[in-house]
Amino acid sequence: MAAGDVFSVPPTPDLHYVDTGMYDTTEYGSVYLLDAERPAVVDTGTGATVDRILDGLREVGIAPTDLEVIALTHVHLDHAGGAGHLLEECPNATVVAYERGAGHLRDPDRLVAGTKAVVGDNWEFYADPKPIPDDRLREVAAGGTVDLGDRELRVHPAHGHAPHQAVFEEPSSATVFTADAAGIYVPAIDEVRPTSPPSDFDLERVLGDAAMIDGLDPEVLCYGHFGAARADDRLREYANVIASWVAAVAAKRAELDDDEAVVEHFGETAPTIASWGERRSRVEGVLNARGVVRYLDERAAAHTR
Repeated sequence: MAAGDVFSVPPTPDLHYVDTGMYDTTEYGSVYLLDAERPAVVDTGTGATVDRILDGLREVGIAPTDLEVIALTHVHLDHAGGAGHLLEECPNATVVAYERGAGHLRDPDRLVAGTKAVVGDNWEFYADPKPIPDDRLREVAAGGTVDLGDRELRVHPAHGHAPHQAVFEEPSSATVFTADAAGIYVPAIDEVRPTSPPSDFDLERVLGDAAMIDGLDPEVLCYGHFGAARADDRLREYANVIASWVAAVAAKRAELDDDEAVVEHFGETAPTIASWGERRSRVEGVLNARGVVRYLDERAAAHTR
């Protein structure tokens, strides 16, 4: 696999995804291309990799002028940072976003500052997002739909990863675009890995999100990180993976009694995913541990109120 490669998603012949090469890796960031009556993309990755989306659209037969919908699961910049850049190249497209995050699309300054604070030196892999003008932004609420002409995407809130996250269900093909609600899928090893970055990770809500998606009875899961896979028992698998991960961080925290040492431990011991390389694998360990530490603090504070 290489950055820019485009893959089909069986059994839907007009659904594809492109490997955006996010963070200078392969098999980490995926953007979905739907050649529907109203052609659409689901998520955009960062602004640094939009050219690969445009190339992917052309490869599947969608001209930039034909794209009508840019559907965003949430506004984190690894999912929505390219929306304004893509909008400039696709003059007939409208950004459709879950209403809780729409304000950050109009004015992304706070989102950029927060992202820089979390990712540090890894900001080099991003690009400053471009604001989305009101006349090209449509907000959708929980239970709403995204009209693609010959099909629709149904909007289901999934707040365990972020309060502005929703997943999109495409019922005619029993497909769910999971955003970050079902973990990170690593196709090379056919495993689901945890994702728990700061600052909004909440274990109980994550478990609820996984159960909610499972209740939709999907056949195919389209992960933001990375690619499509048969649903099988992956959502129940993820519930076990994320709960075990939080328990491991909590146990190490009790042992070390030093939050930075805990974070550093999980950075140093993070399994290296070959396609990501050592740097990205380590960053995942650090960010995910930091998010759990914050969650544990917030849970403890809530219990003392």
